[in-house]
Amino acid sequence: MAVLKVKFTKTNRDKLAQVLWILNWVSVVTGLILFSLGLFLKVEINKRWELMAERDLHYVPNMLIATGLIACGINFLGGKICYDCADTTKFLRWKLLMLPYVICTFFFTFCILVGALMCYSMLGELEEALDLGLREAMRYYKDTDTPGRCFLKRTVDLLQIQFQCCGNFGFRDWFQIQWISNRYLDMSRREVVARLRSNVEGKYLMDGVPFSCCNINSPRPCIQHQITNSSAHFNYEYQTEELNLWRKGCRQALLEYYTHIMQSIGLTVLIIWLFELSVLTGVRYLQTSLENVLRQGDPDSESDGWLLENSFVETARSNFNIIKSLGKCNQIDTANNGDPNIDVPSTAYYGPDNLPPKQIPVAS
Repeated sequence: MAVLKVKFTKTNRDKLAQVLWILNWVSVVTGLILFSLGLFLKVEINKRWELMAERDLHYVPNMLIATGLIACGINFLGGKICYDCADTTKFLRWKLLMLPYVICTFFFTFCILVGALMCYSMLGELEEALDLGLREAMRYYKDTDTPGRCFLKRTVDLLQIQFQCCGNFGFRDWFQIQWISNRYLDMSRREVVARLRSNVEGKYLMDGVPFSCCNINSPRPCIQHQITNSSAHFNYEYQTEELNLWRKGCRQALLEYYTHIMQSIGLTVLIIWLFELSVLTGVRYLQTSLENVLRQGDPDSESDGWLLENSFVETARSNFNIIKSLGKCNQIDTANNGDPNIDVPSTAYYGPDNLPPKQIPVAS
């Protein structure tokens, strides 16, 4: 029994073909949207690639870019097919191509759904990449004279100013690393030498943060050194006073930023998937209704259209049998004890008993 069978008149088939022609051109635009979203996401990741650990995060934007380009091609072809299907005689040129086109488009729409789900599943990998990447960036913040890291300080400072954040998880992360290069330490001062010797790894650690951690909205001048020493500043209490530093960590700020982008892209791709699925459903109805018209032989008669000619179970069983029969065709007939050459006579001689007879000389 056919699944979701609908009866179409000639007028209904013509209108369906015209509507699908328009919708396929709209789908070309949605393909361009997919391409643009993938390109935008790729650019946003590359903007802060220095602040991310080496992870393969480009597979999502690359898939969206490829899916968008394929969507433009498939829907352009679909528009041409639907335009010709308004005329039953022109449908004959596309008859053999319609079913493969529907099957390929079905798998393509499935790829769009996978792309939408990948936008949400990527957030875990992104969080890990940001966590490790920000740690490394803070660790090499001071290496402004090292090739390959010269602009890392500028990148981190711009990040903290733009996103109003400080450190990885918070401003205290700067207390655990040396973020001032030894080039700018006065080794003639005893307190500097004592601080270096007091650390097992010989690092110059202090309770201070870079200037980019300062909250520009604070009315008080920024306190970025000796933050935990209340007696070092006038009218200042570290435990109770609202610090004039950004309180949010940069990992959280970046994760919120990318989460908003990924959720927006994922929702857009999901809507495009539903739209493409509806267009594919219409093309399937158009294909089956026109094929039934050709069977009846009257182009003006009514015809039935459906999604599946048989039920889901019967269709799955039929496809399984087809695959099974194809597998059997590739097998070698190994009857008769499994030897395919059992009936082939041998022309070889084996052993002394099979030697050719000697010729006896005839007496003269």
